[in-house]
Amino acid sequence: MAKEKQIFYCKECGYESSKWLGQCPGCKAWNSFVEEKVIKTRNNKTITPGERPKATSIKDISSSEESRIFTRISELDRVLGGGIVKGSLVLVGGDPGIGKSTLLLQMCRNLVESDIRVLYVSGEESMSQIKSRAVRLNVSKSSKASGNEKINSNDIDEKLMLLSDNDMDNIENQIQSINAEVVVIDSIQTIEASSIDSAPGTVSQVREVTARLMQVAKQHEIAVFIVGHVTKEGTVAGPRTLEHMVDSVLYFEGDESGGFRLLRANKNRFGSTNEIGVFNMTDSGLDEVTNPSEFFLSGRPLDASGSAVVCIIEGTRALMVELQALVTDSSFSLPRRTAVGMDFNRLNLLIAVLEKRGGIHMTNCDCYINIAGGLKVNDPSADLGLICAIVSSFRDRAIDDKTVIIGEIGLAGEIRAVRSISQRLREAAKLGYTRAIVPKSNYSPDLSKLNLEVVYVSSVSEAIAII
Repeated sequence: MAKEKQIFYCKECGYESSKWLGQCPGCKAWNSFVEEKVIKTRNNKTITPGERPKATSIKDISSSEESRIFTRISELDRVLGGGIVKGSLVLVGGDPGIGKSTLLLQMCRNLVESDIRVLYVSGEESMSQIKSRAVRLNVSKSSKASGNEKINSNDIDEKLMLLSDNDMDNIENQIQSINAEVVVIDSIQTIEASSIDSAPGTVSQVREVTARLMQVAKQHEIAVFIVGHVTKEGTVAGPRTLEHMVDSVLYFEGDESGGFRLLRANKNRFGSTNEIGVFNMTDSGLDEVTNPSEFFLSGRPLDASGSAVVCIIEGTRALMVELQALVTDSSFSLPRRTAVGMDFNRLNLLIAVLEKRGGIHMTNCDCYINIAGGLKVNDPSADLGLICAIVSSFRDRAIDDKTVIIGEIGLAGEIRAVRSISQRLREAAKLGYTRAIVPKSNYSPDLSKLNLEVVYVSSVSEAIAII
């Protein structure tokens, strides 16, 4: 017999409580609890103790490499850890319109070209709308043809199956009936399970649907991708609740008005969480950026003050990024500090070090910082480049265009060593840079073998004197 009860869920983290709470004990968010009516049914089946799994010694368990499916999108395969793992459940999150559905449709195109049967389920669009978007993205086998040849809508491959429905029972039946190897659910907030008496998109519905999809993926070795929408205010509970349930969490970052997109793995049970994929949004879909450094430095002004190039590490790759600084006289009693693409508190800390250890007084100056290309930089190795960009704008003297600046700055004004210095300098040399300013503690005779001049510095004042 069905049992009905009232449950309160935190819409930020999914914490469950029998009563309303002002602050969530799990994520410490205020006023995040919502009330939901839940009806749970009990299955009339008996499981004997002999049918339960038993503890097994780890030496008696055989292990093997995961069987992977290559998407033929190198940036996506990199983030996934080398391809799609059979039986995995992957969450793709991001703001609406960022490109989640576009990337997954392009992935479906490549999979069907590899004779992989794919089921694309949408609870938001009709099948005709999905097909129209698929034709625009060349989702067919004839997409192998080069040039600007138009794709006939009748060429859509038969192995790409479409379903427009939000009933979880029917979706599960369709997955098994067509023997799908890869399933895409777009989006998880629109799917409804009949066993839960609440509206689609609520915390209880999302958790129930995800649990059933996970069961299907593990039992039948089917790779399942689920799309989760995230509003700018972070009010949608879906992705935040799902992160601990899925195998991998991929998040799209980037400015919707620009073409730059960054795919980052926040969680990955089958690979590294440090990998990123770089894409460029075009009229015909997402294009891979095989050389991100050249992409981020495109359009850089030459002989302009306040511009410095740094080399940061994102995942296993080195990226060349331009830091821009603008220092002007302030007309306010409290000078303004603005940072776009980096931590605002880090900017204030570096300006304080610059005033105390570098002798540059900015108490009457406004300071604006921007990371060109829309990238968000958290690598502390960009500290020295940021300081040099600020000094360059303050004195209105341009830094040499072929100089890359690398180093972390401490509160005493010292320049600390950074990791992977040889990888960073090789990337700079590949792009034609001739001089590098690096921490003295990173000295190595091997760096002299690179095709660029390496200048070692140990303090902020020494670096300012050199630039």
